Amino acid sequence: MGLELKNLNAAMLYYLFDSANMHRWNDHFRTVDLTELDKQAHKAIIAWILGKCEESAGHSIDWPKLIEHSLFAFIQRIAITDLKPPVYYRIMKNKKAEVNQYVYNEFRRLVPNMAPDFLDRFKAYLSAENDSKEDDIVRAAHYLATRYEFDLIYDVNRNSYGIENTRREIEDQVESFMDIGLVGMEHLKDRNDPLTLFVNLVGQLRCQQRWARTPREPKTTVLGHCIFVASAVYLNDLDRGVDGTQIYNDYYSGLFHDLPEVLTKDVITPVKNSSDDLPELIGNIETDMFSEKVQPLIPAEWLDELRIMSLRPFENIKGLQRDGDSIKACDHLAAWIEAYVSIQYGISSKILREAKVALGEKLINGGKGERIDAAKILVDFENMEI
Repeated sequence: MGLELKNLNAAMLYYLFDSANMHRWNDHFRTVDLTELDKQAHKAIIAWILGKCEESAGHSIDWPKLIEHSLFAFIQRIAITDLKPPVYYRIMKNKKAEVNQYVYNEFRRLVPNMAPDFLDRFKAYLSAENDSKEDDIVRAAHYLATRYEFDLIYDVNRNSYGIENTRREIEDQVESFMDIGLVGMEHLKDRNDPLTLFVNLVGQLRCQQRWARTPREPKTTVLGHCIFVASAVYLNDLDRGVDGTQIYNDYYSGLFHDLPEVLTKDVITPVKNSSDDLPELIGNIETDMFSEKVQPLIPAEWLDELRIMSLRPFENIKGLQRDGDSIKACDHLAAWIEAYVSIQYGISSKILREAKVALGEKLINGGKGERIDAAKILVDFENMEI
């Protein structure tokens, strides 16, 4: 019997995680570090907003396609690294086939054990026109996330050569999506619209470091962690062959599972466990703050869904097609990888070493790790050269 190839595997996870080492706008002054992993997380949340706006207007959205094409665009971006946009678009205009072949070959080289069906779809994506509504949403979300970043760095770069040209190019790109009929663009173009304010609120998770009390590399953020968990859950769902409704619920629960931290900041596990009553108290505070801070920014018909995804992301709720155990396992796996990679990079501490052991124990012996074949992934990471 041949080797079973899975989409959720160590090489794929490291390929995505390594985007935390890709620093954006690194030829500009920056008051906050901006990484590709964070950009992709922000982009995924903006794409969810645009998709929900379409549904609210009575239009259908193929959510599994939107999720997968977002992931394909993420994979493509990692392979091309940090080419400046004008250079990238010029190359793609003249050498699209060659560049896409390079992207595919590089992905195959770095992630050799992906399932054949995934590779076939990725290859087809690279050569297709990708002119569906879902692809329009992915592209629009890309430019809106870029605009958010540019707004952060604009003031400190007012004297930088070409900065006004860059500003106009970004605004022109955002404006171009007003003409293709995406309902949500009317909201997200406006910097004072409640949905734009929600995008800005979520963006604060780009400032919140994971493992804030210990040296670590790369210094991933809460928002970057969320897209990493969501991507892992999606890859696991592909391996298990679940249907589209569960793919949606699992992925977006992973993406929003740490949204409450923008309201409360991180309450570390030892503090949560210091009292039997504390987890319930913290949960009640999060619920109250969600109602106060998030609810006014979100259309009423989305609220129940977002509450469940962000306030109860790991629960197996009767009647809801969602695997809370797998989402929790992917959350633990992401934390293990964050600790392990830093240790391998040579940035270690007692906190990281003890956490790596404890998280590994949970994944291997705690039961939930079996749902994502965590034991094999951990072994493969420890056998990988990084």
